[in-house]
Amino acid sequence: MAAATVEVTWDVEYILWAPDCQQRVMIGINGRFPGPNITARAGDVISVTMNNKMHTEGVVIHWHGIRQFGTPWADGTASISQCAVNPGETFIYKFVADKPGTYFYHGHFGMQRAAGLYGSLIVLDSPEQPEPFRHQYDDGGELPMMLLSDWWHQNVYAQAAGLDGKDRHFEWIGEPQTILINGRGQFECTLGPTRKSFEKLLNENVETCVDDQKMCSDQEKCLRRSECGPYCPRSQCAPVVFNVEQGKTYRLRIASTTSLSLLNVKIQGHKMTVVEADGNHVEPFVVDDIDIYSGESYSVLLKADQKPASYWISVGVRGRHPKTVPALAILSYGNGNAAAPSLQLPAGEPPVTPAWNDTQRSKAFTYSIRARKDTNQPPPAAADRQIFLLNTQNLMDGRYRWSINNVSLTLPATPYLGAFHHGLQDSAFDASGEPPAAFPEDYDVMRPPANNATTASDRVFRLRHGAVVDVVLQNANMLREEVSETHPWHLHGHDFWVLGYGDGRYDPAAHAAGLNAADPPLRNTAVVFPHGWTALRFVANNTGAWAFHCHIEPHLHMGMGVVFIEGEDRMHELDVPKDAMACGLVARTAATPLTPATPLPPSPAPAP
Repeated sequence: MAAATVEVTWDVEYILWAPDCQQRVMIGINGRFPGPNITARAGDVISVTMNNKMHTEGVVIHWHGIRQFGTPWADGTASISQCAVNPGETFIYKFVADKPGTYFYHGHFGMQRAAGLYGSLIVLDSPEQPEPFRHQYDDGGELPMMLLSDWWHQNVYAQAAGLDGKDRHFEWIGEPQTILINGRGQFECTLGPTRKSFEKLLNENVETCVDDQKMCSDQEKCLRRSECGPYCPRSQCAPVVFNVEQGKTYRLRIASTTSLSLLNVKIQGHKMTVVEADGNHVEPFVVDDIDIYSGESYSVLLKADQKPASYWISVGVRGRHPKTVPALAILSYGNGNAAAPSLQLPAGEPPVTPAWNDTQRSKAFTYSIRARKDTNQPPPAAADRQIFLLNTQNLMDGRYRWSINNVSLTLPATPYLGAFHHGLQDSAFDASGEPPAAFPEDYDVMRPPANNATTASDRVFRLRHGAVVDVVLQNANMLREEVSETHPWHLHGHDFWVLGYGDGRYDPAAHAAGLNAADPPLRNTAVVFPHGWTALRFVANNTGAWAFHCHIEPHLHMGMGVVFIEGEDRMHELDVPKDAMACGLVARTAATPLTPATPLPPSPAPAP
């Protein structure tokens, strides 16, 4: 099948929107929120002409899960793969949808993802890249993608100012006001009943949403502010409905672009079969509910095997003590048309998602994910290099920071990709060495940091092209006693094999032999549990500059990440667009024509 080109033009702009029936300023695309869905077929070229219509800030867009082979400047990471696109400027993202799967896109400059800059990206299979479970769901059995997010009423600029505050001026943003499903939710009202034993415990002010047509005629609330409630025509916070026909099997894609929240999805009276994770095939397994961390995506098969009626879909918070009422959507049996003739709320109470602090249940789900047997691609037998990354919360000059091996990531004015491409790395950032690749052997991960003074650095790990790299993510105690958080880590430009998980401190002598080298799942996002570790392996086969970071937005903002430079001796071969790099040192030296750097001696081949 010949590859096609999917071309779209987007205006990224500030908009007034009411995603949870409360109007706020957001970042939208072409006047709407969430951004438009992109659907392409594996092997197609996606071309997005992005116009920055915001008056006061730059913007980039990251295509989460797309590996960007040959186009690292299109990865959309400010100060790493490209310059931020200034107000009034245009940038064209052009890249190949390299493999089928469930993906999404989002802003990657400041905290723009939390401001609403995101949308779904679906890559369909092709004759050259078929999906082995395609025959297991009916023709026409693709339900709309379920894109999950969390939403605060405090804008991201105030959020960032609070996180950057020194000493007593530090302000944590707290838990989100609303969980959104495809950009829709309801604040201080719920589509279902308000149970004293559940919803009222989370928010004593929550009530059942009222279907009051008088509200719908309120000119101020409906026509101007879109705050007429979920049941009015064209409401921006209307219930999300997934329509099905009895007896059919459907594919439901689920992705999470949350800024903070680990979520759980549970469908009343229905089970789900997990078949895909982060664009990779997994050995199918059946679940009652599914945990999903920020940055993850799944496909599940859903059989409409219940009596014709409407059923609740609950999306609740896990991993943190919740103060946010679960989001609700509706699975509606009918004629399968996208537009149901009338909204029928399900009977009975919505299902309650598992307890927020049932970590063992979360581990059981995560540990169940294995590579699909008939498409399994085992990892290389051994690594050329090992990197151990200790996640800690620290203080630096009176400010809270997240750090890796006691170093908090800062980013330079000149994107790393441009610096290496033009041979400016010795001037653009601290190229005198790498960040620490390990942490002290006597470090106690169960206790708060003994030395809570961290440093900041823009150093990078420089990986030989083709090298096999093992990374062990080690979680530790925060500054408070007996507190450790869950962190989902996302790697740009790659999939990695998840070799294993464990509790306590990773010990190579004790744990290496027990790692799964037979059928580990391929992912682009992996979770490290509280006071635990996660072991990963990937091949550094993608020339470019790639971020590896916690996908919780405030944690990345506060320095929780590293950068991998791969194949620097091949950087000069890249055809990097000039407008991707026209900032920092590249812009200041524009009077002198810049050419790609002189090639370095070729890297040795990776060890067999």
